[in-house]
Amino acid sequence: MSAVEILAVIGVIGLVIYQQLAGQSLRGKRVVLLPAILTVVGFTNLTSGGRHLQTADLVWLTIGAAGSIVIGLGFGAIMHLEARNGTLWAKMPVRGLWLWVVLVAWRGVIYLPAAAMHAHVAASSATLLFTLGLNRLAQAAVIVPRAMSSGIPFAPEKDGRTFMATAFERGRPDAPSTTHDQRLDDVRSYPDDQREHRHARRENRSGQRLAHPSPRFDPWTGHDQRYAP
Repeated sequence: MSAVEILAVIGVIGLVIYQQLAGQSLRGKRVVLLPAILTVVGFTNLTSGGRHLQTADLVWLTIGAAGSIVIGLGFGAIMHLEARNGTLWAKMPVRGLWLWVVLVAWRGVIYLPAAAMHAHVAASSATLLFTLGLNRLAQAAVIVPRAMSSGIPFAPEKDGRTFMATAFERGRPDAPSTTHDQRLDDVRSYPDDQREHRHARRENRSGQRLAHPSPRFDPWTGHDQRYAP
């Protein structure tokens, strides 16, 4: 990677840290698709410019990727999620900065043995995009199930659509089998005498006398006077 590309990556990381600390609405494509694209571009960059992956490169790339994924899972676990205006909103606590420190330090830990074993690709800056993309994907792998279990959808995209809206609706643990309007229509469709009958039976079971008992139903005997012999 060139010096300009390295500065761009550092700038992106700085922007991400700022947004996480300040809190932001989460859009699905930014949480899921953008890290996936970043990972693919980063992996492609590993072999660009005539680079060739040696066995040592593969070993240290795998170790480095594993560490980045674990740290990303930590990001997803500590992220504070809540609903704002009916959509997903997230904020990283200040202690989450330690995970960024660990992520940078992990890169240094990988660099030293990789360079010593002549794993030139694994020790180069070409791995930055790849490991950062994996880290963000791992974070998404924790955030998405957490959001789905709470039933909080992603914020709408610029086109007004919500990413994974159907999956979030199905994933809600309290998802009703019918809509609110359908349930309301069902209640309205009850005949007046059925609703009155059900109410009187409930009052009769609790041993409380109705303040205004129905002339068609005796709450003490449980019999409908209209059908009495």
